[in-house]
Amino acid sequence: MEVDVFNRTETNDEIINDSIYNLVIGLTLLWGFALNWLMVLNISVESLSNINPIVFFIGYFASCFLGIYLFRKSDSPMVSFIGYNFVVVPFGLIINLVVSQYNPDIVLEAIRVTGMVTFVMMLLGSMYPAFFNKIAGALTIALLCVIVVELVEIFIFNTHHGILDWIVAIIFCGYIGYDWARANAIPKTYDNAVDSAAALYMDIINLFLRILRILGRK
Repeated sequence: MEVDVFNRTETNDEIINDSIYNLVIGLTLLWGFALNWLMVLNISVESLSNINPIVFFIGYFASCFLGIYLFRKSDSPMVSFIGYNFVVVPFGLIINLVVSQYNPDIVLEAIRVTGMVTFVMMLLGSMYPAFFNKIAGALTIALLCVIVVELVEIFIFNTHHGILDWIVAIIFCGYIGYDWARANAIPKTYDNAVDSAAALYMDIINLFLRILRILGRK
């Protein structure tokens, strides 16, 4: 095990060129999205609804935290990829439950919008990495505040304000730019490419879910 992936400044692993590095990130992301798509097609919402909610969420968080630990701390591409899948699978179950509530046309529109926004934010992350590094702390504080507000609204006031979806979507746009900038600031190795893809995957999926809710209200 090494230090946290985004704190790595040097490595003994093989350095790969920019094209291969970006290709590995892209293929890793595509694997996660494809796996999620297959889960939506083949796992019935009814079977997920029958799972005890407490058991479901304990399993969800346990799998996610294990996956994040593996890909952030490991210097082995295979171990990082296994950790990535421990994140992709529980996210896929959540995606399955959410997209079942929306018209397929809205889901496809949300995918298209998410893809375009992701491309723009990656481009901005490449152009202005210093800016995204400066706002990282603010993004984290803002996200934590929104999560607290949402929990209070849901469990105490039994409501949800649509403006929060816009705020969270903007926050994850910032995270995409930030994580892409960080991905290009660390040594370009196969392991770091997988690790960077895992971080971007979580940003993109969270952005997609918020865009889907925003479009669904229309």
